[in-house]
Amino acid sequence: MQELLKDGPQDSEIIARVRNGEVNAFEILVHRYTPAVFGIVSRHAPRDRAEELVQDAFVEAFRSLGSYSHKAPFSHWLSRIALRCCYGFWRSHRRTAEIPMSSLSEESENWMNHLLAARSREAFEAEAARSEAAEVLTYALDRLSPKDRMVLTLVYLEGHSVQEAADLMGWTLVSVKVRSHRSRTKLRKIILDLLDDRRSKR
Repeated sequence: MQELLKDGPQDSEIIARVRNGEVNAFEILVHRYTPAVFGIVSRHAPRDRAEELVQDAFVEAFRSLGSYSHKAPFSHWLSRIALRCCYGFWRSHRRTAEIPMSSLSEESENWMNHLLAARSREAFEAEAARSEAAEVLTYALDRLSPKDRMVLTLVYLEGHSVQEAADLMGWTLVSVKVRSHRSRTKLRKIILDLLDDRRSKR
């Protein structure tokens, strides 16, 4: 998320005004960053809950504004809050996707085969970006723990470094490094089991 400063006052100026009691000035930041926060949330949570989570992110940002230190751009600080709201959502609403395995298309099965054959992060990301990925990834991601889901999405699907993912989520570098490997292994197993089940029913 980049700073959006072409028009209007600087973020730092708005934050100072809010801290000095002009709470309505926070609406400028809401208007400025809603599209970017919505983009983050829609990649990490169900789209039908995106508006609610965007609102939660801004409420949390307002409540926590006193702790913002200006060491990082406000946009980066807000990104962290938005991602943690998504993580909180999955912790509270972990679900099991009700996608019948028999309904997966032939294209999705072909995609699974390609994904499992990917031997590099770049190949993995390229396969995951294909349109056939959607229904299979929904099925698989919903079977991961919230933490595994966030790490795998940030590192393997969005291309963040392990260090960036750790910083965004406020987790240790070692924890994210270990979990990034384990989450990919778990995803592969879920897809392998899905393929085996589908083939056994033919």
